[in-house]
Amino acid sequence: MSMLPRAIKRFLMISTAAGVALAVPAFAHDDAVPEAKASGAIPAASSMALQPGAAPRRAAGEGSGPFRRLVIRGVTLIDGTGSVPRGPVDIVIEGNRIADIRQAGWPGLPPAQNREPRDADEEIDATGMYVLPGFVDLHTHLPGKDKAPDASYAYKLWLAHGVTTVRGVPLGPPAFVSNEKARSARNEIVAPRMFNYQTLGAGWSGGRISSPDKAREWVRWAAKNDIDGIKFFGREDETAAVMTAAIDEAHKNRMGTVAHLSQTGVSNFNGIVAGRAHLDTITHFYGHMESLLKDHTIQKFSPDYNFYNEQYRFSEVADIKDEIYGPDTPEWWDYLKEQKENHVTFDPTFNIYAASRDLMRAKNADWQGRYTTPQLWNYFQSTRDNHGSYFFDWTSQIETKWKGFYQNFFKLIHDYNQIGGRVTVGTDSGFIYKVYGFAYIEELELFQEAGLTPLEIFRSATVNGAKTIMEPKGLEPEFGAVRRGMLADLVVVPENPLNNLKSLYGTGYVRLNPKTNKQERVGGVRYTIKDGIVYDAPKLLADVAAMVDREKQTVPTPVAPPIISPQPLFAAAQSSTAP
Repeated sequence: MSMLPRAIKRFLMISTAAGVALAVPAFAHDDAVPEAKASGAIPAASSMALQPGAAPRRAAGEGSGPFRRLVIRGVTLIDGTGSVPRGPVDIVIEGNRIADIRQAGWPGLPPAQNREPRDADEEIDATGMYVLPGFVDLHTHLPGKDKAPDASYAYKLWLAHGVTTVRGVPLGPPAFVSNEKARSARNEIVAPRMFNYQTLGAGWSGGRISSPDKAREWVRWAAKNDIDGIKFFGREDETAAVMTAAIDEAHKNRMGTVAHLSQTGVSNFNGIVAGRAHLDTITHFYGHMESLLKDHTIQKFSPDYNFYNEQYRFSEVADIKDEIYGPDTPEWWDYLKEQKENHVTFDPTFNIYAASRDLMRAKNADWQGRYTTPQLWNYFQSTRDNHGSYFFDWTSQIETKWKGFYQNFFKLIHDYNQIGGRVTVGTDSGFIYKVYGFAYIEELELFQEAGLTPLEIFRSATVNGAKTIMEPKGLEPEFGAVRRGMLADLVVVPENPLNNLKSLYGTGYVRLNPKTNKQERVGGVRYTIKDGIVYDAPKLLADVAAMVDREKQTVPTPVAPPIISPQPLFAAAQSSTAP
């Protein structure tokens, strides 16, 4: 598949993801450039080339179940609520619901024999393993056809890393996402459950959102058209008045709201203003630091700064660290306390900017060669017109500034969690060397670097994400925790994730075997269960690797990714009757 001409990509540079440009297929945001559309500067065929391809129908052998009765035997439970681990337990699943959780014995003693129920259609021997709720990713986009052949590339990588629910911001255009969402709900495709957030004005024919009244009109239309929430940027027509009206109307229609408070509008609608307008979620870091500026109200940018020059835009982001009221000042705590009072959720997406502080590490991650499509790898390479490919001349000095910035960013999230503010896990994969699924586990690691404990991290990754999605609807979550009556969305892993988060990577991690004195690769997710359907995670990864190999036959990569020789995981894993 050939890459889209860069002249076209330049017309598609619009706000999203890790900054403000093309994140998911541009069509999801192309209402931001109506003048280009009206003039025909974006050809219809080119716009279609950037749309995601629909996932193929779930084939025979892709997952098993749901079953009349499935029992996971002898597992240690980490339930996602913050509760301490307990086990061994047997988890009984009937259809797509958790029917019971039963103690199966005592640690250090042989498990009880002939345990009820004894009439299961399927059993998984998970002795010595761990189970968690399916993970929730609150910041996702699907790759367009310029990055992957179809949406199954992202779906399978998410599921292979235990992600069973995604909030798209957006995943793609409204009608496409609505259809994929319904197919996933019917389990016709191998995919997480989906929630459909869209940018203001997406999908309708009512014209630009140029006034508060127009914003309210679009929200009412969206609520009737299977759109679950709104993603704001504060760009172009999204004035403070327009966003405030849209947020108010969204809540009246039981829709959620999230904002990437872009540098183009943050001086008028920063984090504190957004909280007072009752925005539900701030994603990324934009808006937080601008609310804490000390001696002025706008960040000090260099005289040559140009937002469309991404080297300037992203290298100077970190400079704000020296211009704010820092950690432990009264202003710092006042900001956090007010955001908590306003019930604002912080969704930091640490991972998406992590390459800014260590580019070499991001480029040489273990998974890049085997699981990154050549199209996506080519997109990652530095160029002036691919959003997020901004490393034109990325120096040690810039990385040092970013490392300092991250210390404040980490502290902000840690302190907000500490006072009882809600923090959640999101990724924004498909940019800046971040690959679907793998980036989710990196995000968990970065939460630990920020000072959260593993149990706090898994609470953020599960029940906190579920509450953030369902609260605007006025509903209690049916996913995000392992409890009786909840949906059977689970992750079964052979290694203790509380001991090492790296054990969740699809590539596992390398450690020395004390018996053989040789290194071995261990870890990875063993099974992901979504809606009662059991997926073999290594098989999902093998499917993706085969897809990548096929694409490499026709798509050249002028700068080839590093390839780490794969070592099979689970070679010593206990056998199971589950496929």
